[in-house]
Amino acid sequence: MNCCRNLIKAANLHLNRVGSGGLHQSRHLSSSSHHHVLTEDLKSTFLNVYPTLKSDLLHDPSFEFTDESRLWVDRMLDHNVPGGKLNRGLSIVESFKLLKEGKDLTEEEIFLSCALGWCVEWLHAYFLVIDDIMDNSVTRRGKTCWFRLPQVGMVGINDGILIRNHVHRILKKHFLGMPFYFDLLDLFNEVEFQTSSGQMIDMITTGHKDLAKYSLPVHRRIVQYKTSYCSFYLPAACALLMAGENLENHVDVKNVLVDMGIYFQVQDDYLDCFADPETLGKIGTDIENFKCSWLVVKALERCSKEQTEILYENYGKPDPSNVAKVKELYKELDLEGVFKEYESKTYEKLIGAIEAHQSKAIQAVLKSFLAKIYERQK
Repeated sequence: MNCCRNLIKAANLHLNRVGSGGLHQSRHLSSSSHHHVLTEDLKSTFLNVYPTLKSDLLHDPSFEFTDESRLWVDRMLDHNVPGGKLNRGLSIVESFKLLKEGKDLTEEEIFLSCALGWCVEWLHAYFLVIDDIMDNSVTRRGKTCWFRLPQVGMVGINDGILIRNHVHRILKKHFLGMPFYFDLLDLFNEVEFQTSSGQMIDMITTGHKDLAKYSLPVHRRIVQYKTSYCSFYLPAACALLMAGENLENHVDVKNVLVDMGIYFQVQDDYLDCFADPETLGKIGTDIENFKCSWLVVKALERCSKEQTEILYENYGKPDPSNVAKVKELYKELDLEGVFKEYESKTYEKLIGAIEAHQSKAIQAVLKSFLAKIYERQK
């Protein structure tokens, strides 16, 4: 940890400027240049912790590394873990600071909140590596999927499992002996189980290749377990535990974050079809893979008999001409407009639920989560 202290100290002043006073308290969240600068300072601090954690893992005394195996893990982690927006991990540091209600964080607290943030990023990377193999995806975060690299292939399955095991190596090294350590272990185990179960529902539902089985309740169940708990509840719950809170007292917070995760996945389904792959950082494959996407569910609700036939004939087929017909049908049904209306109504509902919470600090945490995803483009 010592090799990281100077880097953290350099960013300490910037991070400790982030407080609940800097949050938008209005009903309409927007980004400002000041907020952007603070986010960049926080991101630099966060990124500076990654090499320390990686070095710990590459010299874990429980395994006798060879030069070849150490280099493999080094490259594998760099390819899969630190890419993306890092919102999940950064959210823990931001949320913990907000829960401290303006009090400066110590260097130790900054390091530990960053380390915990990286645990969430590591867990997410594990799911992405495995998910890409199951979906036969091509790109992820603007790069070729790990398993598609010639030297990797199906070794990527074991690499995913290794990434998953790293989470508990980090937790053991840096959190063992802390009063909330076993609550952290339980939280990560619970969320991993829920996410894996959501993935299972997604895969077996998709595997039926029967559009008649797709509906909004089915979509919600998949998303709640596959996305909400890991990407939204887990970071907030980590921050609450670090702040000394009992998670059993915050079921209402969990419910808001689950709804936020569902909104996030609906956005994801929309962007998979309508976003520019260059901006999105990946090529959407929901149509080809017969996914129970929010778009296909809404299409089924709005289709005429003839349009339903077109959907049944073309959905889930890899040929570009079939995909193009589905996308054309989505445009005919104005699913872009349907999504915009859904986004607006969902935002107002979430803001209402957040502002009903008695704690201003927790309101600030929840608003910070919502600000990251509202009207996102990737």
